[in-house]
Amino acid sequence: MSLVLDGLTLRPDGASQPARLALSGGRIASAEADAGRKDRLILPGFANAHDHARPLSPTSFGAAGKPLESWLLRLAAMTRQDPYVASAAPFARAARSGCTSIMSHYTRAQGPMPLPDEAREIARAARDVGVQVAFAVAMRDMNPIAYGDATPALASMPADARKTVEGIFDAPPMPWREQIALADAVAEAAENPRFSVQYGPNGMQWCSRAMLEGIAEASARTGRRMHMHFLETKYQRAWADRNCPQGAARYLKEIGLLTDRLTLAHAVWANDDDLALIAEAGTVIATNASSNLHLKSGIAPIGRAIRMGCRIAIGLDGAAFDEDDDMLREIRLGQFLHGGWGYDCNVSREDYLLNATRNGRFANGAADQASLAAGEIADCVEIDLATLDRDAVLPVEPVDYLFARASLAHVMRVIADGKVIVEGGRVLGVDLPALEDEMRARYRAQMPERADFLRAWPAFDVALAGWYRDRLGCC
Repeated sequence: MSLVLDGLTLRPDGASQPARLALSGGRIASAEADAGRKDRLILPGFANAHDHARPLSPTSFGAAGKPLESWLLRLAAMTRQDPYVASAAPFARAARSGCTSIMSHYTRAQGPMPLPDEAREIARAARDVGVQVAFAVAMRDMNPIAYGDATPALASMPADARKTVEGIFDAPPMPWREQIALADAVAEAAENPRFSVQYGPNGMQWCSRAMLEGIAEASARTGRRMHMHFLETKYQRAWADRNCPQGAARYLKEIGLLTDRLTLAHAVWANDDDLALIAEAGTVIATNASSNLHLKSGIAPIGRAIRMGCRIAIGLDGAAFDEDDDMLREIRLGQFLHGGWGYDCNVSREDYLLNATRNGRFANGAADQASLAAGEIADCVEIDLATLDRDAVLPVEPVDYLFARASLAHVMRVIADGKVIVEGGRVLGVDLPALEDEMRARYRAQMPERADFLRAWPAFDVALAGWYRDRLGCC
């Protein structure tokens, strides 16, 4: 398939320049400094570097306004879906806003099929949408309810509610060696050039040292990347300070996990010692500004991390500011929060955009580093400048409009691997509205299955809040 893109691109200094890109065979065959039209801005395809490919928003299941520690457990209100449909929909939503590379940290399998078979269905969904996907197999072997012994919290609940909660969350975990073997089996079953498998430890507070050491060894042996949450909340910081007195990042370094094969999501409560070690290791931080706000986690020290040399990527985490998987708005929000105050600059707008995309593609195992040069993979986003420049008073650089007001509504076309996957706001490979309608109908029909959990929830939520306030409430 051959395709020509005609418009403006951004130079490293943020100024625009005309460009005509000829695409062929999934690559940029040529890139000429010439263009006949100036109403399109052409950018590299965005990378969603931390997500969980959730079928629908957890807000629709009563999870809004809760700290992460309650929010995660509230997800038990969501019933299981067909894995193809459940992944195709979030992949399509992200693609619609310009994402051509997506991380799916798969923390909640749909079942009932074996995970390798489920991963094949998810790989098929990625192929149909047209995106490159990194699939991190989630692993955990401790602390299923709280960051420690949850017995006091459970003891405070009515007997019926406690029995329900224990039935859902207190099953013995699969031994960690078997979890690593399962991830390898998923890779054997489902990997292809545009669907790569990673080890996905959920986080320090959910994984034993033995498990993390085993994952580090497996990654060193196979070259497979790793993806995990890191210091997302103040309670996780408090847990780390008590259990890893040498420092959170130093703990990961000691066991061999902190390398350039690792992506750390969030890092909201990382301190300077953590950031220095992360920068030294070449580890990627996937920041998630909207999710951190939705879940009351805080504002991550990303400006400081950039100044210290950390590699920063951007993740939607299924919780963009307006719950619409809008990567353009997420990029803008992140740069506003972390770019710098007054005349001080941590990172320019163009550097935040292009470096985050480049680092995200690296973290996701994508084929190139987000360049629009000849010979690179043809992953591109076309932005409608005519609509962005709604007043047309005088010439203004596109980067100004991009960061002032761009959203997924301005994405005209998305090209991935040389193929048009989004045109005029419509995902071409799947019927996104039909997929979402199918899941809504299924969820509604299945809600009676969650009646016991929903009855138990108010007491459970109160018990969780008390547990954290009493035990990890002060950092």
